[in-house]
Amino acid sequence: MVQAFRYNYSDTEVKKILATLMIIVDTREKENQHVTDYLDKKGVPYMKRTLKTGDYGCLIPKNEELGIMRDIQLTAAVERKAHIDEITGNLSKLKATAFENELIRASDIPFVLVCEDPDGYGKILRGEYRSQYDPKALLGRLKTFEARYGFSIVYLDKAYTGNYIYHHFYYAAMECVKKGLI
Repeated sequence: MVQAFRYNYSDTEVKKILATLMIIVDTREKENQHVTDYLDKKGVPYMKRTLKTGDYGCLIPKNEELGIMRDIQLTAAVERKAHIDEITGNLSKLKATAFENELIRASDIPFVLVCEDPDGYGKILRGEYRSQYDPKALLGRLKTFEARYGFSIVYLDKAYTGNYIYHHFYYAAMECVKKGLI
């Protein structure tokens, strides 16, 4: 029988590990200068790499001193949409399959869709978007996808997207490190 061991890091070691957290930006992500500006301003390292799912991910870099023998990429993703019209555009007949396929790929991992519109939910309810979707049908479709694929949509001002992405991954990584999963 194989016995699994977990390493318990001290609080100091957890802080050292989290200080090296690196954000991964998908190479296909566009118009995200506000996100990378935030990361630069806060001194958060990031790299561009093709991601299978989402626009952003993160990794804990190799740190032999702390027993991390290779880079470890967390299985979590954040998808960014600039506004509600981008979401409704992804639900059009031409793009719906690709969008749903991304949700299927993400259904086994913690996944968040960020809509950079703090009133995005209100705009859905009021029908303030370019799509011909009925507001009730659009809300139903999005809520069905959230339930079916186990993700959530967060509506926020684009000025906070970099902060949200960083802290989303920071605390996810913290939980992994504290549980000895890294």
